[in-house]
Amino acid sequence: MFDFGFSEMIIVAIVGLIVLGPERLPKVAKQAGQWLGKLQRYVADVKSDINRQMELDELRNLQSEVSGAARDLQESLQSTIAETRSQFDSITADLEGAGGAEPLEPATDWEKVYAQRRLRERIRDRRIEREKELGHKRPKRRLH
Repeated sequence: MFDFGFSEMIIVAIVGLIVLGPERLPKVAKQAGQWLGKLQRYVADVKSDINRQMELDELRNLQSEVSGAARDLQESLQSTIAETRSQFDSITADLEGAGGAEPLEPATDWEKVYAQRRLRERIRDRRIEREKELGHKRPKRRLH
């Protein structure tokens, strides 16, 4: 903290001994040491406060950068969503406008569906009857 050499400290001690005398010098030296300790603690507290303020400023700057980036991202996402929505609406309008055109999916022929189901049931029933006649059962399939 202070730049005192050994020779300067010897000179201060000799002057203190001459001015204060041998009885009061130890008390004054003790009090000076206490003041010096308090001064060093005060300087350390000031340094730590300054460091904390600098860290707080850095954190505030970082927070403002992050919030700015988040705002930019949100704006870009909203513009992308709006653009996609407008494209979807235009495609929907085009599809609705083509009402006289053929439907996109063929109509379901329920008769074919029911016929296939009946055929599958008959095949299954025949297999079960055959297994009963032969006296053994086919192993079940294992699903992966």
